[in-house]
Amino acid sequence: MTGVNSTLPEPARRIAGDALQSTLVDLLGLSLIGKQAHWNIVGPRFRSIHLQLDEVVSTARSYADTVAERSSALGLPPDGRPETIAAAYTLPGPKEGWIRDTEVVQLVVDTLGAAIERLRERIAATAEPDPVTQDLLIGITSELEKQRWMFDAENWPRNE
Repeated sequence: MTGVNSTLPEPARRIAGDALQSTLVDLLGLSLIGKQAHWNIVGPRFRSIHLQLDEVVSTARSYADTVAERSSALGLPPDGRPETIAAAYTLPGPKEGWIRDTEVVQLVVDTLGAAIERLRERIAATAEPDPVTQDLLIGITSELEKQRWMFDAENWPRNE
């Protein structure tokens, strides 16, 4: 079978492809974690956080599609199969069962923080080989940082 030809030289394509595939895994996993928390949150702030989780899920799913399409445009078939996500996902996830609203907020802050850290590494890695992919990753990072900020503000003031 003939694949899509890329305009990038092979080494640059490989770097961009690795960054895109890892980002796809993180985004699809983030959408699943968001839904798991959405279904299992309990506590006095249930409704507002329940709805806020849908924003994170929607953002993650939308960007996952954009990332997968960028990968395809580079001639690299994206892999969003469940077994791929399960095997490669490394960001923090929820515990089983009901989750207290304050715990959900901290989970989302931690998970988004870890995803952002990984995205920043990919931004650096793609700067020279593929500025187009880098630009996409910068946009995703900006949106996830906004989501993280909104969740982090939920647990203020902290009882530290």
